[in-house]
Amino acid sequence: MSKTTIVLGAGMVGTCTALHLQQRGHAVVLVDRRDPGEETSYGNAGIIQCEAVEPYPFPRALGKLLRAAFKRGGDVNYHYSALPALAGPLARYWHNSAPARYPAIAQAYGRLSDHAIAEHAPLIEAAGANDLVQRNGYRWVFRDPATLETALQTAERVAPEHGLRHAALTPDELARAEPALRQRLAGAIDWLDPWSVNDPGELVGRYAALFLRRGGRIARGDARSLRQGTTGWSVRSEEGVLEAEHAVVALGPWSDTLLHPLGYRVPLFVKRGYHRHYTGAVGPMRALLDMDRGLVIAPMKRGVRITTGAEFAHRDASSTPWQLTRAEAAARELIDLPTPVEAQPWRGARPCLPDMKPVIGPAPKHRGLWFNFGHAHQGFTMGPISGRVLAEMVDGDTPRVDPRPYSPARFG
Repeated sequence: MSKTTIVLGAGMVGTCTALHLQQRGHAVVLVDRRDPGEETSYGNAGIIQCEAVEPYPFPRALGKLLRAAFKRGGDVNYHYSALPALAGPLARYWHNSAPARYPAIAQAYGRLSDHAIAEHAPLIEAAGANDLVQRNGYRWVFRDPATLETALQTAERVAPEHGLRHAALTPDELARAEPALRQRLAGAIDWLDPWSVNDPGELVGRYAALFLRRGGRIARGDARSLRQGTTGWSVRSEEGVLEAEHAVVALGPWSDTLLHPLGYRVPLFVKRGYHRHYTGAVGPMRALLDMDRGLVIAPMKRGVRITTGAEFAHRDASSTPWQLTRAEAAARELIDLPTPVEAQPWRGARPCLPDMKPVIGPAPKHRGLWFNFGHAHQGFTMGPISGRVLAEMVDGDTPRVDPRPYSPARFG
């Protein structure tokens, strides 16, 4: 019997889900309002972060909370108008970050990160995307020796548990490794296993091209037109009405907009982020995460990309890029950034859930409907393994990773 599936959302998660379903014999249509990789997947730091085995917990130290509340740093911003809607999800986020609950969440989260490189590798090869990838890790850099010491303790704890390699760099070693740095820093931690991509959106595009070469279809359509019929699911597209036995919701920060009319109250919220490219000077040798300022400086095809931390706001609210202004100022303390490429910064939204884990699995109330979203900062990293797990579940096979921690049923 023919197996047919509509995948809604052509970001990293949706495109990888389509590829894995296709590999298992499904006739798949990938549906989006834009071309693959042009939304959230376009704007990240381009790092396949296999070292990101623990999600970002809600800060519990009073000093960090006050710093965020009074917007004293550039790593966190918020819109006052969004706080009433965010109060419930953020309270649950804080609750789940407690020491009694966080370790189990981190353990489940890390199981996905552990497979990041192994699942990306064959897709990169098959998609002919090796030219986009550097396999030499990336660096956490530190201005404050105390921050470095705390991070080293974390690295020494998690690295053996997950088979990760890391190395501490002294100030002199860092200066030699990164000659573009303009000031002497406290040191660095080199994570040796992650891979960096110099055009994240293009990598998604190459995966989508692979999907097409293997016989898949990509259609522009409106995910909000999704309807359940007697034999499956349908959605309107520019090609007409598409029908399939299964439908997968992989719409990232737009997933709750689709699911709310179907009776689902998934507590999705977004952390918005900004980036901009700069050219005209020598950039870093590797992507740098400035741990004391909460920004990433990454060499890309279009120039040096500066990415910001989190902005808590309504998904579609007007941009407030003062956070990028602060990130740019912090980056200029470290490297030369002569000329911005874009007239205006890019803005995107990371889809987050209060328990810091994605939703992967069957919809509790509808047969043939599947969820794969909520990966927060790590959809680019976790897309291939999440797509594989979802495809294995659709076919009733034992998934590569135990899917129970990511079940949609946990939200009712």
